Amino acid sequence: MPRNLVFGAGQRHALPPFAASLGQRALVVTDERLAADPMFAKLLDGLTKAGLRVRVFDRVIAELPVACIAEAVEAGRALGADLVIGIGGGSCLDAAKVAALLLTHGGTASDYYGEFRVPGPVLPLICIPTTSGTGSEVTPVAVVTDPDRALKVGIASPHLISHTAICDPELTYSCPPGLTAVSGADALTHAIEAYTTMRRQPGPALVHEHVFLGKNALSDHYALLAVSHIAAGLKRACDDGADIEARGRLMLGATAAGLAFGTAGTAAAHAVQYPVGAMTHTPHGAGVATLMPYVMTFNSAWCARELAEIGKAMGLAGRGTQAEQAAATVDEVDRLFAAIAIPRTLAALGVKETQLPQIAEQSMGITRLIKNNPRPIDDASMMELVQAAYSGDRMQLRSEDKADRP
Repeated sequence: MPRNLVFGAGQRHALPPFAASLGQRALVVTDERLAADPMFAKLLDGLTKAGLRVRVFDRVIAELPVACIAEAVEAGRALGADLVIGIGGGSCLDAAKVAALLLTHGGTASDYYGEFRVPGPVLPLICIPTTSGTGSEVTPVAVVTDPDRALKVGIASPHLISHTAICDPELTYSCPPGLTAVSGADALTHAIEAYTTMRRQPGPALVHEHVFLGKNALSDHYALLAVSHIAAGLKRACDDGADIEARGRLMLGATAAGLAFGTAGTAAAHAVQYPVGAMTHTPHGAGVATLMPYVMTFNSAWCARELAEIGKAMGLAGRGTQAEQAAATVDEVDRLFAAIAIPRTLAALGVKETQLPQIAEQSMGITRLIKNNPRPIDDASMMELVQAAYSGDRMQLRSEDKADRP
């Protein structure tokens, strides 16, 4: 977790004292839209009045190409930055994380792909999310798009966890319905995958071999907390952006989901989205949410109890057998995503049927996520999963899923 996690309406105004305690020259990483917002100007004014020199890098773009990060690092070096502040959606926060890393240790982003490649602490980092989605303000991972890899790649290290996270729901009030939907669906997917991921046998080497440790008591707590708040707030926030209670619950849920998967990890839905997103250039949140009901069905015999508990957190009555409750949970997630206009199939995202073998192959290569999935996946079962997600046939997965939970 961050050393400081501050949550509540208006808490963005707590930024200047935190920043002044950490550095004197702040690189502020954001995008063009936010840089033009009067709210942003007030935050910068507060930093200046607190005695900081500030340079703004406002050219972060969606899906975060590595070239964008290199430009941010140049801006930070020109300033002599000793502090990095990320303000914005997930791409802005991830750009700030990687900029802090490269300003400290040098090299390029590709030098640190994978787990535990970051050699030590990075520049002090403050993250302020303006969407309720990625949870990046509290997680140990940054995801970038590398054109040489043809898909997204991750940098995962505890050193990337921000020093201070300031979560102010007021910053999301102007978030349009479409962005609210895909961001919130991303957060719900984080919570579901964190709660259903495999549980590893604890041992003294576990925390040194895996950034994502698998589910445990703490991650389970945050995952169910996230599910309950997101389920209650997501549709309401999409329907009425001025619904203050819904906005607050959605942001709290997204942050809690980040705390959950920052420990437990995510799994197959995220693994498959990486090549899908690269091929279709669709938002990450839309991709993982499209995949989630299929992945839940695929995994259901291995995590029926967990799926039933997720359903209860969403407000379901919990009637019937455990398997029936699990199936009802999948249906409820599918219903919620349909209600906020999440695409129902990979075909609707723009995937071509001829691309399915490549998607399956590339997904299997993302081992840091595949190894977390509660149901073991091989090449054949991965192909079955992506075919079902393409055609929209969840029942085929359910009928073929006969194995007993280990």
